[in-house]
Amino acid sequence: VVNLLGISITVLFTLLLVFIIVPAIFGVSFGIRKVYMKTLLKIFQWATLRIERGAKEKNHPLYKPYVNGIIAKEPTSLEEEIKEIRRSGSGKALDTPEFELSDIFYFCRKGIETIMDDEVTKRFSAEELESWNLLSRTNYNFQYISLRLTVLWGLGVLIRYCFLLPLRIALAFTGISLLVTGTTVVGYLPNGRCKEFLSKHVHLMCYRICVRALTAIITYHDRENRPRNGGICVANHTSPIDVIILASDGYYAMVGQIHGGLMGVIQRAMVKACPHVWFERSEVKDRHLVAKRLTEHVQDKSKLPILIFPEGTCINNTSVMMFKKGSFEIGATVYPVAIKYDPQFGDAFWNSSKYGMVTYLLRMMTSWAIVCSVWYLPPMTRQVSKVNVAYLICCLVGPLLLLFEEDAVQFANRVKSAIARQGGLVDLLWDGGLKREKVKDTFKEEQQKLYSKMIVGN
Repeated sequence: VVNLLGISITVLFTLLLVFIIVPAIFGVSFGIRKVYMKTLLKIFQWATLRIERGAKEKNHPLYKPYVNGIIAKEPTSLEEEIKEIRRSGSGKALDTPEFELSDIFYFCRKGIETIMDDEVTKRFSAEELESWNLLSRTNYNFQYISLRLTVLWGLGVLIRYCFLLPLRIALAFTGISLLVTGTTVVGYLPNGRCKEFLSKHVHLMCYRICVRALTAIITYHDRENRPRNGGICVANHTSPIDVIILASDGYYAMVGQIHGGLMGVIQRAMVKACPHVWFERSEVKDRHLVAKRLTEHVQDKSKLPILIFPEGTCINNTSVMMFKKGSFEIGATVYPVAIKYDPQFGDAFWNSSKYGMVTYLLRMMTSWAIVCSVWYLPPMTRQVSKVNVAYLICCLVGPLLLLFEEDAVQFANRVKSAIARQGGLVDLLWDGGLKREKVKDTFKEEQQKLYSKMIVGN
């Protein structure tokens, strides 16, 4: 038994070395993951057809109703909607500047709509699939249909937990161990091209191994637009693995808060080999200090592009929420990146208020795969109005050009819109901080002011 166990472990590590670790070092692939993905798609297609046929035979509802948007209604203003309510329930003049009891119904309806189906809360819950992908957590209406389908699901559980999970844990351990060891060793080398070359390839190698630990199948588009030194790379944020997805195809300086434990060990090792920007907890709260350190980094055109997720929290990959303006105040060239995951193979969204990191990683490693597309968008900088430029040229007032430059908020919104458009995501103005905080009083006061204008005028 001991001999058989030893032979099995030797064979396993040999296969890992030959088919995963060595290809990861050289950045090549044998195409095994793509064959695996195509096989899964065929199985999902058969399972979906079988479920639909079984549901029709038993007259069961197939899927629970799900709307991927706010309650359907025509886009109208507060004033127009209240006038409509008055028209249907009151005989008085519609433009009478006085309070009507029927006006209450508008605010009651708005409140109920928000409670039932608001634009923000749904962005922090897993995206419901239209078909079952043999994961028990993806379709809550699945019922027993046939013996073959149930056996197939049970076989999938055995494969995911008894084969894929141990394999992925071994790969993740290998990737993290090599990252800590490799960056620590490289950190002792003198600064120069040799150190930079080794640091780059150690990071790429380890991140590629970690990508394979998730059976991630990534399609990169428009690689000629990849971020360059002295710039800032900004992307929509769905999961902590966004970092691994991007860093397995490029060499970035990371920005983040200093942690303790295992994460702290990794951070201290990485910063020895690469100029990452780590902040103390007290520094993170000082926006000006953070901006100063980032500005100093991007002003050195020899330094790596900084990777930042301006949303500040994870969104469920259906939308892009408000970008914090700090990254756009620096004045550096911004390289937008859009990331879109395919939830059919596994849900990459991390709901940090519901799952801890260990639970989340377990869910990731017991999914079928992580499939996503990454688009590198053309670089963007702050714009200046053409009319204003012409005016300033005529007036020969060059220094006042800054007065007509696009501000940080407008620039952030323009970058966000480009990412949303490319990734097929909904562009929202809401702050992702609403995931954990209450709505600011200013939003409530806006509605009060609009209604006050109707009653008492300007």
